[in-house]
Amino acid sequence: MEHPLVVGVDGSHHSLRAVDWAVAAAARYGVPLRLIHASLWERYEGIAPAADPERPWEQARAEEIAACAAERARRYGPDVKLLAEVLPEDPVAALLRAGRDASGLVTGSRGRGELAGLLLGSVSLALAGRAACPVTVVRGGEPNRRGAFGRIVLGVGETAGPSAATRFAFREAAARGGVLEAVRAWRCPAGEVTDDLLIDGDPVRAHWARAERTLDDALRTSRRDHPEVTVHPETAEGPARKVLLQAAATADLLVLGARRGHGRTFGLQLGRIAHAALHHAPCPVVIVPERV
Repeated sequence: MEHPLVVGVDGSHHSLRAVDWAVAAAARYGVPLRLIHASLWERYEGIAPAADPERPWEQARAEEIAACAAERARRYGPDVKLLAEVLPEDPVAALLRAGRDASGLVTGSRGRGELAGLLLGSVSLALAGRAACPVTVVRGGEPNRRGAFGRIVLGVGETAGPSAATRFAFREAAARGGVLEAVRAWRCPAGEVTDDLLIDGDPVRAHWARAERTLDDALRTSRRDHPEVTVHPETAEGPARKVLLQAAATADLLVLGARRGHGRTFGLQLGRIAHAALHHAPCPVVIVPERV
């Protein structure tokens, strides 16, 4: 059974951008597209009742939103298999459940009714922190969203060896035919003494060498599995948030991993780097769950 790409739609221009992005992604991978509008909040927004007394205004408005999103998806991707539905549920709960059998979740950076000053909507943040599948938040400028740069940025963290985020980034680069830039940021705290420093005697060289090894270890397996992907490994001194946001300025996608807990800690542990990217990145961001 094909796992669909699921998009949350709410009628906002942010969600319509997400639909456009998801149509292209579904076409690249040959998977169905499932558009979901969860309508529980509609009753609180003061929309005028529908003209048909037999048809609740919440239902009429929800169906209109889903239909408009589906029409847009068909226009941009006529060959993509499409399902649009309205679910009378809380949007986070509905999309998290749909994500259990999805290849990924896609959402806009903010929803309809969100405060204008918000950098990231509450639904998008909740999905990025709790979903069982990769979550893409479609944000950034139009050239970044439409893939004008042919470049994907992967943030490589402390995890030893290959990761789910690394595998995702290589698959995406292969599907797009673009370049993958794998970035490992490093810093040299003043006064720090490490085993590497005791050997090399140079703190800057020691941290740089460690970053190089971490990057090589992270990429080795996926490079072997995807020889067709052009990879540009890069180590950069500085705060990871700053380094990655700068790299993402001319990227089509920023890929980051997040650890997934178990039991009472179920969910993703979104750190400062992921939060910064989700709120400020100049391109779409995908958060890929990592098992620990």
